[in-house]
Amino acid sequence: MKRIWLTGASSGIGAALAEQLLQRGYRLALSARTVEPLQALAKRFPEQVLVVPGDLSDAARVKAIGEHIAQVWGALDMVILNAGTCEYVEVAQFEAAMVERVVRANLFSASYCIEAALPLLRQSSTPHLVGVASSVTYLPLPRAEAYGASKAGMRYLFEALRIDLAAEGIDVTLVSPGFVDTPLTQKNDFPMPMRWPVEKAARHIAEKLEKRPYEIAFPGPFIAGLLLLAHLPKRLQVALGKRMARTTESKNSP
Repeated sequence: MKRIWLTGASSGIGAALAEQLLQRGYRLALSARTVEPLQALAKRFPEQVLVVPGDLSDAARVKAIGEHIAQVWGALDMVILNAGTCEYVEVAQFEAAMVERVVRANLFSASYCIEAALPLLRQSSTPHLVGVASSVTYLPLPRAEAYGASKAGMRYLFEALRIDLAAEGIDVTLVSPGFVDTPLTQKNDFPMPMRWPVEKAARHIAEKLEKRPYEIAFPGPFIAGLLLLAHLPKRLQVALGKRMARTTESKNSP
């Protein structure tokens, strides 16, 4: 039975993906700061769930989680680093502290988890490292400076790790979702084209992970559009971005 450590499992894509993987019979070590949803899954799937909660931006806590998984299971076959957050920049009041918060939650926490997970993955005959990045890394978008920077860093981290871990037989997959209907995106105050229900996104990820691809990016037409726009001259990209950016008037309107 495959042993998987899934972070950010209390809500959104993480919670829906946990359901998908548990229904497939896998054993899951579930991490999140909010413990109640993890305990609810443990009650429903008592032989499959190991609850390992905590703040993953705390390196000491992540180390303790890794040690606990090692004590109970001895190894991991897959790690899915999904935990993260999003805050949007208001450039008139640019906050470096916001960038730090988002990068710590998205990139640093993933790095701490990788450090804890690699020794456990090396004990598996079929090790697989998975990181949830974002389609925002394909094209600069208004107000996404902090979130986009953190996810772009995560993309580079995982793509470089794919090369360095290849000799050990550790496969690396990046997940790059478009808009998915989650508690995080429900706070967005702008159009979200081709938004997928969270259950559809989780099912798609679970099915694609079986083939261990380099990347899982969806929805296809949305990703194709972003990639096409990303190849436009920078002057046109800026002009397009300015049309999408909120003006002072639009920020104050209902």
